[in-house]
Amino acid sequence: MRRKRAIPVVLFFVVLLLALPLAAPVSAAEIKPLVYDGAGLLTQEEANELNALANEYGALRETDIMIVTIDSPDAYDVQEMTQDFYDDYGPGFDKRHGNTAILMLDMTHRDLYIAGFYKAKEYLDDDRLDKIRDKISSDLSDGNYKLAFQTYIEKVDYYMGFRPGVNPDNLLYNLWVQLGISVVIGGGIVTLMVRRSGGRITVNSRTYENASTSGVLAHEDRYLHTSVSRRKIESSSSSSGGGGGTTSGGHSHSGSRGSF
Repeated sequence: MRRKRAIPVVLFFVVLLLALPLAAPVSAAEIKPLVYDGAGLLTQEEANELNALANEYGALRETDIMIVTIDSPDAYDVQEMTQDFYDDYGPGFDKRHGNTAILMLDMTHRDLYIAGFYKAKEYLDDDRLDKIRDKISSDLSDGNYKLAFQTYIEKVDYYMGFRPGVNPDNLLYNLWVQLGISVVIGGGIVTLMVRRSGGRITVNSRTYENASTSGVLAHEDRYLHTSVSRRKIESSSSSSGGGGGTTSGGHSHSGSRGSF
């Protein structure tokens, strides 16, 4: 079993202090701090907006949707930091160590990890988390942190709206395909009705054809050459891997990690 590495006390103490003003405008019963911007990537206004959004969607899905950013020489493996954060601070929608989705952003090593615990693990499996990470990686690389975090919150809400094992992206694709087929069929029926409305055409290709003199005069096939083109497939600039795991405290989770 992996030996648990203690989270640097100073590091997360600073992170928690930065998060405290988020709960100031309203009572703790109405809103709770879910955005811990230790790396200072957001303005206070941006952090407040994201925190309110995370609380809104989290209440709908009964899941804490959290964002944690770190920029410190004390930062270590991004997946282990996520696991230790969950063990030590025990977030959860209605109880300690409950339903939680965590986005951990390590600016020191430019690594990203997204994890789902309990209900979030069930609804946000590794594949769905990979899709969320792929969606936000380009914005993170470009420094559009608020947009990336907002997309993460919205996508967590989106995927948790579909039962586990269902690919909602395929459902939407199939819907558009069926709509397109319906339009084509409908258009064909209308076109046929318009053509028949002017009377049937009785003249065809054989009306003026002399069968005794008509025919193929000659037929010839010539093979010229075959050309082969080669194209180099570029590899992605961001690395990915990992998946889920289990914390030192015994809490299993889904996961997706990568660089940006």
